Parts: sequence; C-alpha cells; structure tokens
Amino acid sequence: MTGRLRLTPVVVEHVGELERLYADPLVARWTGPWTPDAVREWTQGMARRWAEDGVGKWMAHDRLRGTLVGRGGLSRTVLGGEAVLEVGWVVRDELTGRGYASEIGRAALGWAATFFPELPVVAYTEVHNRASVAVMRRLGLHSAGVIHREGLVEGRPGLHAEAPFALYRQVLTMISHLV
Repeated sequence: MTGRLRLTPVVVEHVGELERLYADPLVARWTGPWTPDAVREWTQGMARRWAEDGVGKWMAHDRLRGTLVGRGGLSRTVLGGEAVLEVGWVVRDELTGRGYASEIGRAALGWAATFFPELPVVAYTEVHNRASVAVMRRLGLHSAGVIHREGLVEGRPGLHAEAPFALYRQVLTMISHLV
C-alpha cells in the first residue's frame, strides 16, 4: 500500500485488466505487442513467481476508486551472472506524468530492502525511453552502463535482438560505527 495505491500480487484473475493495460498505445509501444495468449501466459508466470520466489509484480489500483493504475514491482533475474531483483513499472497511458511510476518503484525498493536486503536492485529500459530513465533517477538509482537484449532501437521499426538498454542500479551505502 502507498499513499495513493493499493498494490496486490499479480494473480491469474488479473488477465482481463492486464489485457486492457497492454492495449494502451504507449504501454504497447514499450512492452508489446501483446496477444491475449501472451498476456495470459505472462500473468500465469508472474503468479508462479510470487509462489516460488516470494516476489513478483503487483497490480496497482487507486486506493479510493479501485481503478487500475498499472502494474509494477520486482522480479528475480540473473544479470551478468549475478542474482538481482529487477524493478519495473507500467502505468496506463492516461495516468502517465502523475508520479505513479515513481510511487510503484519506491514501494518496490522498500519491499526489496525489507524482504531481500541481500539482493542488489537494478532497473533497465531502452536507452531512448527517457521517461523511465527519469523515474530511475528519481528513485535514486545510478547509471551502471548499457546492456543489450531484445528491444526497441530509436528510429528503427520492430524489435531488435541486441537493442541497447540503460542499466541503473541501487547503490547502498554502509555506515559503520566505531565501537
């Protein structure tokens, strides 16, 4: 729960809401294209992640109205041979620019610190996704270079196997006290 959002783990009953979310043009541009079967498969996989990993993506609903805002949260993954938590978010087109992505991201960072403090947290997006890069910076994540994976390349249509992604990482500072 956040100030404005009710966050609940993704379960198979969220398929319909996720189909509507991924049909938004801006959402589809960065995360799609999505077929109903792909959404169903992703949803089932995320429900399994919650059961097996104890962490996954949340559905984000407005606390007062109950309406869908988006989805986001954490996923366990391996990046460069290192086990990490990846934080991500997707917000409905009509609600972008209102701080919801940052709110979801802050909740995820809090969850990670509480339940998985031993795992580093990373975020990544196509290098030209300026809005998501801005959210990563607002969350206090720091640039950690570029990785390549399937995604979009600015100015070129379609998906590309080796698209450049901006990688951001949470930098934890340890404070030691002299005894």
